[in-house]
Amino acid sequence: MKKLLPAVGVATLIAAASAAWTLAAPAGNGGAKAEVSSYAKLPPLPAAVKSRGRWLIGVKCDFPPFGYITASGKHAGYDVEVAKAFARIAFGHGNRVSYTCVTTPSRIPTLQSKRVDIIISTLTYTKARAEVIDYSLPYYGATGRLLVPNNSNITRLSDMSGKTISTTRGSIYDRWLHNCYKSTNVILTDTTSSSLLAVQDKRAAGFMFDDAFLVGVAANDPNTKLLSSRFLDIPWGIGIRKGESDMRAWVNSRIKLMKARDQFWLIMRHTIPRRFYATFKNNVPRPTNTLKYPTGPDPETICR
Repeated sequence: MKKLLPAVGVATLIAAASAAWTLAAPAGNGGAKAEVSSYAKLPPLPAAVKSRGRWLIGVKCDFPPFGYITASGKHAGYDVEVAKAFARIAFGHGNRVSYTCVTTPSRIPTLQSKRVDIIISTLTYTKARAEVIDYSLPYYGATGRLLVPNNSNITRLSDMSGKTISTTRGSIYDRWLHNCYKSTNVILTDTTSSSLLAVQDKRAAGFMFDDAFLVGVAANDPNTKLLSSRFLDIPWGIGIRKGESDMRAWVNSRIKLMKARDQFWLIMRHTIPRRFYATFKNNVPRPTNTLKYPTGPDPETICR
């Protein structure tokens, strides 16, 4: 089997995917200062954030197009733009936010340790997570996909039997694979780049993760493809510490406001190339598109 990339290729691929997703940020602060006073009837900003004069928010730094570092060293992506929108709403300036890089396994501990106010970090809803943190209203709807080499003999999910698949530790795919594909070997990593490296090094036959990330990888690597199967279609929420009802009220009220104004779609349009608009247009809250968390059995226990 031909190597997907040279040994240094994973970092290059992540950088290429980041560059491919990078577009102009949404319009700046025009009128934002004047708008701050118009939110008087909505829940007030939590006292700790207000007194500090800025947000502390945990974001991904290796997950284009949602949270990543640009070639110039700046935070970028859909999640980052949502954080900037919160800063504009709260303080009239999108730069009134400090970011902390988090990984899939570190994000909830980072939140619980109070290093950040909230986490906007590709956090898929699960019942287990909802027992230890609170979720905001959904702000994005993700779907799972499987990335494989072009010459792979995996054509459907059942073909994973007896093979090795990589994914990130603590992700919903980690638990779904262990629950539903017991004859599949799983390599768990702390970062997306490490999971990609496992495929490059032939230690894994595929990488299971969110479509939003994998579509960027596949678009920049002609030696890989995405299986058509989609699974675990579950929204993401913003992570909030248990018991912080004032924070949850503020975040949810502003998500509703941004949804009514179609701001999430504006952010998405400035985050992805135009050729991906059709793929993602129903993945964000919009005036006529409401995302909902699943009810009933936990999706990570539902096998197919």
